[in-house]
Amino acid sequence: MQPVQPDESYLRAVAAATEKAVATAEPLRSAHAGADEALLAAAERWVTEHRDDLLALSHDLHAHPEEAYAEHRSVAQVAELLRGFGHDVEVGVGGLDTALRAGVGSGGPHVAVLAEYDALPGIGHGCGHNIICAAGVGGFLAAASAVHNTAASAVQSTAASVPGRTGGRVSLVGTPAEEGGGGKEHLARAGVFDDVDAVVMLHPFSHDIAAHPFLGRRQVEIVFHGVAAHASAQPFMGRNALDAVVAAYQGIAAMRQHMPSTDRVHGVITDGGKRPNVVPDRAAALFYVRSAEPGSLQDLARRVESIARGAAEMTGCGVELNWDHNPAYLPIRHNDTLAARWAGHQSRRGRTSLPRGVVPDYLTGSTDLGNLSFRMPAIHPMIGLGDANLSLHTEGFAAAAGSEAGDAAVIDGAVGLALTTVDYLADGDLRAAVRDEFEAAGGVLDVPNYFR
Repeated sequence: MQPVQPDESYLRAVAAATEKAVATAEPLRSAHAGADEALLAAAERWVTEHRDDLLALSHDLHAHPEEAYAEHRSVAQVAELLRGFGHDVEVGVGGLDTALRAGVGSGGPHVAVLAEYDALPGIGHGCGHNIICAAGVGGFLAAASAVHNTAASAVQSTAASVPGRTGGRVSLVGTPAEEGGGGKEHLARAGVFDDVDAVVMLHPFSHDIAAHPFLGRRQVEIVFHGVAAHASAQPFMGRNALDAVVAAYQGIAAMRQHMPSTDRVHGVITDGGKRPNVVPDRAAALFYVRSAEPGSLQDLARRVESIARGAAEMTGCGVELNWDHNPAYLPIRHNDTLAARWAGHQSRRGRTSLPRGVVPDYLTGSTDLGNLSFRMPAIHPMIGLGDANLSLHTEGFAAAAGSEAGDAAVIDGAVGLALTTVDYLADGDLRAAVRDEFEAAGGVLDVPNYFR
């Protein structure tokens, strides 16, 4: 008997409504001047002139996918390309073997362009990290060509004193293990971003969006400990840990009706016992808990924990809750002031980068970029691959990430990252507005201790 395939009526209705909204949406507008047009045009020209190098990197990563913390070949390819353009590269930064850092400039404001390159088990680059990496590398290299690389004694150089150059610093940080490993959080705790003023990166998607919500995520392993007994001869002498797991699973399922529409909880039973004729003395489940705000993520985690403890009480079992084997992910706090510069630069590439809310917010996941966005201003725009029906983490998305549409996203994305970075370095009023928005949203959060 085959599974019943879900009806697609709702998806078709959502797609039709989204198509209509996209057709009438106005992109974000920036009130700031940004960098001089000649400097922006030069950075854009750098990307187009080195198109083949960037696409070769994207294609190589796509053909050789590597999973979280095992991206040794990928990071070596990035380092080789950077060194080919004359940059010093540190591999193994922040204590992570597959993390990378390169940079130019000294003094002044500091922007980090981020590159991800880990792939998904069994799917390869079904999240398009080959695009993220190649666009990030291209964005860094193009922006670096616009930065005045001063000596230490001249750190006060400005765009005004050095015509055609921005001053300040730009770095590329290769961040491993976004797919569940929390690489960015580990690097942040190691101090890699301590002197960074803003971070920029992109993500491929079904649509072009300047600021799309991503949910915070925690994970919890719930382990119940019961008492083993012969399930036929003396079941009354047992305490069934599997019953506790089932009760917890059902309790969480019942809670879903009473969660905000942005929240998500999903889990699997990882241990249900060994044999039917033995009352299981151990059973376990793994749950992901997601929410749109840090505070509501805390609340949802507490509710899940209460259900687990209640299931233990019901069944006479003990329970242990193991939270966040890898770091928790916070939702993204987007900086709209900086995202508006991205949107403007995408328009020069023939793209309309939509504001939030046009594409349904629930078409989303989680990312460790959220953790950085509560430490410093950040953008994480989505760049479309030309198919509104694409879904992340699928074989179809992996195919698109290696297609001509993926190539276009690499080049357009590299231009967008480069020009947005150059804007930030060159325009003091823009930097002040970016920081004001960040502070108004709550400023720096103590991320490592938030869920303790």
